[in-house]
Amino acid sequence: MNPFSSGTRLRDMIRAIRSCKTAAEERAVVRKECAAIRAAISENDQDYRHRNLAKLMFIHMLGYPTHFGQMECLKLIASSGFPEKRIGYLGLMLLLDERQEVLMLVTNSLKQDLNHSNQYIIGLALCALGNICSAEMARDLAPEVERLLQFRDPNIRKKAALCSIRIIKKVPDLAENFINPAASLLREKHHGVLITGVQLCTDLCKISSEALEYFREKCTEGLVKTLRDMANSPYAPEYDVAGITDPFLHIRLLKLLRILGHGDADASDCMNDILAQVATKIESNKNAGNAILYECVGTIMSIEDNGGLRVLAINILGRFLSNRDNNIRYVALNMLMRAMAVDAQAVQRHRATILECVKDSDASIRKKALDLVYLLVNESNVKPLTKELIEYLEASDQDFKGVLTAKICSLVEKFAPEKIWYIDQMLKVLSEAGNYVKDEVWHALIVVISNASDLHGYSVRALYRAFQTSTEQESLVRVAVWCIGEYGDMLVNNVGMLDIEEPITVTESDAVDAVEVAIKRHTSDLTTKAMALIALLKLSSRFPSCSERIKDIILQNKQSFVLELQQRSIEFNCILQKHQNIRSALVERMPVLDEATFSGRRAGSLPTSVSTSTGTARNLPNGIAKPAAAPVADLLDLSSDDTPAAPSSSGGDFLQDLLGVDLSPASAQPSTSQPPKGGTDVLLDLLSIGTSLPAQSSSSASDILSSIQDNNAPLANLNGLASLSPLAANAAAPASPAPVMDLLDGFGPSPQKNEENGPAYPSLVAYESSSLRMTFKFSKQPGNPQTTLIQATFTNLTPNVYNDFLFQAAVPKFLQLHLDPASSNTLPANGSISQSMKLTNSQHGKKSLVMRIRIAYKINDKDVLEEGQVNNFPRGL
Repeated sequence: MNPFSSGTRLRDMIRAIRSCKTAAEERAVVRKECAAIRAAISENDQDYRHRNLAKLMFIHMLGYPTHFGQMECLKLIASSGFPEKRIGYLGLMLLLDERQEVLMLVTNSLKQDLNHSNQYIIGLALCALGNICSAEMARDLAPEVERLLQFRDPNIRKKAALCSIRIIKKVPDLAENFINPAASLLREKHHGVLITGVQLCTDLCKISSEALEYFREKCTEGLVKTLRDMANSPYAPEYDVAGITDPFLHIRLLKLLRILGHGDADASDCMNDILAQVATKIESNKNAGNAILYECVGTIMSIEDNGGLRVLAINILGRFLSNRDNNIRYVALNMLMRAMAVDAQAVQRHRATILECVKDSDASIRKKALDLVYLLVNESNVKPLTKELIEYLEASDQDFKGVLTAKICSLVEKFAPEKIWYIDQMLKVLSEAGNYVKDEVWHALIVVISNASDLHGYSVRALYRAFQTSTEQESLVRVAVWCIGEYGDMLVNNVGMLDIEEPITVTESDAVDAVEVAIKRHTSDLTTKAMALIALLKLSSRFPSCSERIKDIILQNKQSFVLELQQRSIEFNCILQKHQNIRSALVERMPVLDEATFSGRRAGSLPTSVSTSTGTARNLPNGIAKPAAAPVADLLDLSSDDTPAAPSSSGGDFLQDLLGVDLSPASAQPSTSQPPKGGTDVLLDLLSIGTSLPAQSSSSASDILSSIQDNNAPLANLNGLASLSPLAANAAAPASPAPVMDLLDGFGPSPQKNEENGPAYPSLVAYESSSLRMTFKFSKQPGNPQTTLIQATFTNLTPNVYNDFLFQAAVPKFLQLHLDPASSNTLPANGSISQSMKLTNSQHGKKSLVMRIRIAYKINDKDVLEEGQVNNFPRGL
């Protein structure tokens, strides 16, 4: 016989496939067998049709295409014999699914078989319909299935109930037809039929509110009686599992009772006694008993309030936590997290057991227990729980330290009763796992220390002690270096000693040693070394006796391969050598950091950067003028973009990053008529670049800076490239339009260009209200289509004067916005003021401009805030 003819037995084909050594051999065998099956199909071979379909099902399970045999399934289903129908229906369920159009051809055969006199053929049709039924088939065959729910044979009733579940899920509108037949199944004595009836009722309750009310009213007492009979039933060998009568039916009944009792006090009262009986009578030494207890606890938690039952349920979960099976402990922790929203006080009683689970060897249990502990913490127990977690932090696995550290820091920050306790706990965390702490955590610690003026001395001494023992924890080193730089004199002089502190003797040289260690550690990253250099610059003013040593340490980084460290070293050395008269002002202690602003930005309620126009300035202790704080709101809720915004390269921003001061143009006073170039001049002077300064009769910079030229400066060889003074550059502009090489990336002035702007665009009323109108006029520079120059005109439409006028704008990431100061911060009655801005579109030609605006002003000392969005910019911008 040909080994690949249609007469080949199924077992011979399987043997041939399994004997293949390679995948290629297997594909060859399958290909030849499929060719023989196709030939038999084309010849309409009826003798071996069932054998060919069996082969196709095996080939299908191997992952090969078998669509060419789908019609053979229908032919076998249409045959009269049971063996052929069995293979046909099996092939139908394996080779087809509900999305295939050919399935509609089998509907008539299914209807005939559902009405067949042979119950086994009826069972085949119900099984197939329950597996691949589509919505159209469900509508056509639902009456037959509904009728079979009352069939004499229990196996047919069971299969009809399972098929009904599929039908009501496909067509929820048919649910009402199955309510009464499903309720009759709940009175069955046969457990197989009863469990499918309970599942059908459960799904009906989820789909139909009418069914839910019906079962609550008519069936709750019957279900409770059934569950009681099962709980009290004697030994039944046909249903017994580990000494428990049919635990599967127990669980299904409890799930249905959970749905019926949720939100209904009467139904909940009806089932309280049986739930208490199940919870106390079922033994928990077997897995089947634990499964029933778990579902019983879930039902108790879901039905209406019964304090005693809930305490009993939570105690069961507490026993689960002591079980040796990891799965039982995990589901117990999961259920306890849900129970926290219902009865937190009862869960608190098991706090010690939950804490032990945090130390479990299983990673998933540790994580889940830590999440539960996080929910357990409140103001009354934060201290003992935090103490336990920090003690475990020392012995925890490296993989778990990151998660544990994040939770501890969050708890300490959220529930700290006092700042000194917060600082102590954070120092313990930083000392044990500082390398796992996120940046915002140690940023927050610095903010808290900055605001706790009475704890400055205590904090710097505690950090100094911790630094001596934990120099490998990066975050601890950063906070310690920052505090030593700010409060080093308090460390040396033991200022602000508390009663709980032990005396400590630290000399000025010891403090400098600590910072030097931070710089020279081979594991220190760029951020730590840069912070250490700033700390040394500050200590040079606080410790005059160590000034020369500090200068030497700073100069050691002059040859650094890291540009940031090299630049800081050169600039700081320049300050130490040539600008003694301004050094003390530059290195004063930082002003108190605003905790509310920092917390808001961490929570995402404040924008990290918003372009702001000039407002009323206020003087801070370090002598630098800063703009008044803008009203708190989030302008940046525009749609995000994948293209990052271009970084700012203004001199003011650079100097702000360098020395912590703000010399941007937006910091100028509104009444100043001269262009704001203080930041440029200061930086040119710090780097000894620039030969002269313009004379200014009222400039604050000329009072503290001297106009010098140092031929011996480290960057003296650059003087020839960027030595044009602002006056010289302006004078040379008309004569020579060639650009000046700007080594400071925008710090130095560039010559003026007497070129005409690009093509004109129509003006736009960007915003208008009953009190204010804002008009935009657009222009472009030739050769730079990405940049748009906007002249904004604000017109007062009322007879009132607007004081402290402030315009703010925010744009998506693909845009970069620069705002110039407004012509005035007072908008006269029925008058107008103007303000220029520059908008750069990195996606020019692909994305249109869009802008969110906010305008703030005062009318008779009353704050007014107007907001809007500009979407109708002209095309081509």
